[in-house]
Amino acid sequence: MKKSKKFILLNIIFSIFTLQNILAQAELLQSGPMVGYSEMKEVALWVQTKEAAKVKFAYWEKNLPQKKSYTNEILTEKNNAFATKIIADEVLPSKKYQYELYINNKVVKRNYPLEFQSQILWQYRTEPPEFKIAFGSCTYVNDTPYDRPGTPYGGDYEIFTAISKQKPDLMIWGGDNTYMREADWGTRTGVLYRYTHTRSLPEMQPLLGSTHNYATWDDHDFGPNDSDGSFHNKDMTSEIFNLFWANQNSGVSNPDKKGVVNTFSWADVQFFMLDDRYFRTANNNKVAKKEMFGKEQLDWLINALAASPATFKIIVSGAQILNVAQEKENFANFVEEKQYLLDNLKKLEVSGILFVSGDRHHTELSKLSDKMKYPLYDFTISPLTAGVHTYKDEGNILQMPNTLVTQRNFATFNVSGKRKERKINVQIFDKNGKELWKKEITEKELK
Repeated sequence: MKKSKKFILLNIIFSIFTLQNILAQAELLQSGPMVGYSEMKEVALWVQTKEAAKVKFAYWEKNLPQKKSYTNEILTEKNNAFATKIIADEVLPSKKYQYELYINNKVVKRNYPLEFQSQILWQYRTEPPEFKIAFGSCTYVNDTPYDRPGTPYGGDYEIFTAISKQKPDLMIWGGDNTYMREADWGTRTGVLYRYTHTRSLPEMQPLLGSTHNYATWDDHDFGPNDSDGSFHNKDMTSEIFNLFWANQNSGVSNPDKKGVVNTFSWADVQFFMLDDRYFRTANNNKVAKKEMFGKEQLDWLINALAASPATFKIIVSGAQILNVAQEKENFANFVEEKQYLLDNLKKLEVSGILFVSGDRHHTELSKLSDKMKYPLYDFTISPLTAGVHTYKDEGNILQMPNTLVTQRNFATFNVSGKRKERKINVQIFDKNGKELWKKEITEKELK
């Protein structure tokens, strides 16, 4: 009997010690885990710890936890703000997986689902699958010591909960995904701090943990406000952007892998994530040729569009593309380059092109029909949590009626339908997930 009590006591002590150890590892988690790119045979996972720690992931086909696979184990490093990407390379096509995070060989539990999926092998087998994209831009998270005095610029962080409740397959972050302040962009220490601060927002974590996340940038996650290709730290901010986002092929538009241009496909849709900052001419430069993307990037885009078999080809830019008003940093300010792109798109006769953009702190849909083979649309969706600017009628004659939104919002793009009858249903939602307007684009219309 005495032996039995002693055994029970030892078990209790051991259990308490184990629980304390597990909790201690959980306290090492800074942000994430986050799901990055998805392919048929691998998926990228991301995590950030508070100090150097060994991290790895276990994953298994949904509801089959007895058949776990494990990623490599990586030691997080201070120079990278203890953030790292790890590849799950034992996935199979067309599967949904659950996963768990290990820090120092202890499972770190989250109070929300941790899931990812491999892309579906549908070609030559079935109709293309239905899937949902979420999109947003301009994420500002308040940080009092570094914010401007006065009313906080950021807010309504519950918008990320509303996005997560939509259960999108992927989330596209359309630029200004964090807002660097004056103390940040001059040093690696500052940029890492700002990215860490934004990524650690509690309301964001469930969305990161079970939705595949892809991103491009705009000025505030690139450098100073309205920054351009002259920014002296642009290679450093490119590196840190790629450290915090798990895109697959950043810098794909040029042989030196400069900038953050990338492309990926999901089912029968290909996305072209443009870089409107790295190659940009300074706004006040009256001498050089005015370029926002640069000819090399645009020529890559034109060639890639010509090669793409995708039903829909979605071009994502931090800055507005179609708006004709020469306001702020719209593409309309780059007259020759914009005309070069539109002329070549017309000559290409490639079907299914759509633009999606951010930046403007309001939402609107622009439609260009004149002199084009089919209508071009630009869905500008902004902001997520940054401030809403006072809107003035700037003369965008392409703005479609009843599409202007001057509150924090996000969009979903639901792609569905049989082969050759595909369609995208776009919905705009407020911070609480209430629908504000919707628009359907059909495959037939974009031919």
